[in-house]
Amino acid sequence: MEATEVRLKKGEPVDRALRRLKKKLDKEGTLKELRNRRHYEKPSEKKRASQRHRG
Repeated sequence: MEATEVRLKKGEPVDRALRRLKKKLDKEGTLKELRNRRHYEKPSEKKRASQRHRG
């Protein structure tokens, strides 16, 4: 897995660089995957959850 990095531009505030990093992570789907992997979900639970979302 490759680490995501954002380099500070000269005179750029840190909060703006953090915002760019968050956008980059969101675009890659890294945070979503991390939340999904936080707890192990049995295959039967995954199946039940996907059926619930379909309606």
